Amino acid sequence: MAGREKYRSPWRVKLHEIIFEADTFLGKLFDIVLILSIILSIIAVMLDSIASIRAGYGNILLIVEWSFTILFTIEYILRILAINIPRRYIFSFYGIVDLLAILPTYLSLFLPGTQFLLVIRVLRVLRIFRVLKFVQYLSEAKMLRQALSASRRKITVFLFTVLSVVVIVGSMMYLIEGPENGFTSIPKSIYWSIVTLTTVGYGDISPNTPLGQMLASVLMILGYGIIAVPTGIVTVEFSKLKETEVSTQSCPNCGSEGHDKDAAYCKFCGFKL
Repeated sequence: MAGREKYRSPWRVKLHEIIFEADTFLGKLFDIVLILSIILSIIAVMLDSIASIRAGYGNILLIVEWSFTILFTIEYILRILAINIPRRYIFSFYGIVDLLAILPTYLSLFLPGTQFLLVIRVLRVLRIFRVLKFVQYLSEAKMLRQALSASRRKITVFLFTVLSVVVIVGSMMYLIEGPENGFTSIPKSIYWSIVTLTTVGYGDISPNTPLGQMLASVLMILGYGIIAVPTGIVTVEFSKLKETEVSTQSCPNCGSEGHDKDAAYCKFCGFKL
């Protein structure tokens, strides 16, 4: 129900203001320090992947990695404590990204090498749009998300059509060229179809017979036409949308963002903003 209030202890109100908001000095300072920490942690992971640097500074980089992971773990727990409905944050885009940003280090205790997946932390830098008050970018991002969502059915049909084309052409090419020309199986021939249709053209497999080359030419020309289809679908949906100004405020109840600038209540849970 709109306007529904819940008692929130002062420390949770203050914690939410610092962690989720960027309107106050402490809130902006927290986010800037967080973003710098994310960037430094990514640099540390990249340096650790260089054998010569790892040999000389491996222990230091390990300490740095664990220090940032513990810091981000504490931050993740505080984010959960700061809102009334933790599951809304936990299963949100940023909630999942925040969790994935700390899991690889813990997994590396059992699966060596998974710590390099920490580069996913770069997605957390997306918060810079909120921190630096790039509201116009938030508005554009909202419109793009809506356009992609509205296009999902058409794009699904398009992808199914493309999949059917590559399977049919791949199977035909397998029959035309055969194993002696590198098309050793239908799956490998389908791989060739995908590479050709997308105009990537690795060149590791190529048809040698006149009929195969003619079929490849048709597929190449078809590829140029197909590339423009998803762009056109999304553009049409994008043109139908009306731009609305988005606020940087986060709901203290469910942690959701992306509210209209003049919104008084959260459009996801009805809590007063």
